[in-house]
Amino acid sequence: MFKQVLTGAIALSLFSSSLVFADSISDAVNHENRSVKERSRDEYRNPQQTLRFFDVQPDMAVAEISPGGGWYSNILAPLLKDNGKYYAAHFYLYDGAPSYYPRLLDGFKKKLASNPDYKNVILTAFHHLKAQDFAPANSLDRIVTFRNVHNWYMDGRESGVEQAFISFAKALKKGGMVGVVEHKLPESASDEMQKSSGYMKQSVVIAAAQKAGLTLVAESDVNLNSLDSSNHERGVWTLPPTLALGEKDRAKYLAIGESSRMTLKFVKP
Repeated sequence: MFKQVLTGAIALSLFSSSLVFADSISDAVNHENRSVKERSRDEYRNPQQTLRFFDVQPDMAVAEISPGGGWYSNILAPLLKDNGKYYAAHFYLYDGAPSYYPRLLDGFKKKLASNPDYKNVILTAFHHLKAQDFAPANSLDRIVTFRNVHNWYMDGRESGVEQAFISFAKALKKGGMVGVVEHKLPESASDEMQKSSGYMKQSVVIAAAQKAGLTLVAESDVNLNSLDSSNHERGVWTLPPTLALGEKDRAKYLAIGESSRMTLKFVKP
């Protein structure tokens, strides 16, 4: 299921702790507040396996970077509600920000106000260049981010990604970890594709994290999709759930499913 870089007692400890909290993660993924539409994407997003791989535990301080509409928040908020801390590092609003930023942020705030599972959520803001202090320094056990690295790249190239990881390293405790899920571009593809396709080369992500002082400790194939060539007319948005081409070849892209994604875990030494 995954390639484990950690060895010996450390690896055994992480694996054992994941098993201890497996039921809590399962309960959160199967929470009654998750809609049928959200659950239908579990097939491609694999939230249980992903959160276990990231070793997220209900008594940890965890930040999710750019939670958007709150798909993962609807799992993390109840998981961390009683014994942990959940920082939702949402969009930072600035002049010239994408138009969907305020719309999604407003919807997220309404979720906070109306859902008791969100009563202890700490809402902050993150931008890889403009708002990097989304949690107190040296305070977090885990930082997780899902399909966001391409945005930092398209707004700053490698330096944009590196700046994001620098901010993560600052917020993490020593021994804390960053979990990254991102649309995966084959290493043989042209670097130019990263500028607009939504796909990233794994080597670029790893290099940026390492420049920020983080160490890759494990990678998983849980979110890979062998049917995805990563080369589509409208980039990753050609595939579901966006289906940017509308009815054109719709059946073809539905058969492929969602994108193939790298799943990486980094530690702050």
